[in-house]
Amino acid sequence: MPFDPGEVRVDLMCRPGSGVIAISVQPCALRRLGLHPEQPSSQVTGASPPAWWHAEAERRGY
Repeated sequence: MPFDPGEVRVDLMCRPGSGVIAISVQPCALRRLGLHPEQPSSQVTGASPPAWWHAEAERRGY
């Protein structure tokens, strides 16, 4: 793993019927991998798939 144990924090957030985890990584550890806060956010570069595609994916359980 590219991170030292002290650079990653995993929090478990429980609520009735489900649980969610949150993973936090220190910025200096991400910067070593070429990731940094000044990077632009991801942008949508194309059109969304047609409506039938979403319906078929839900029908098949994807």
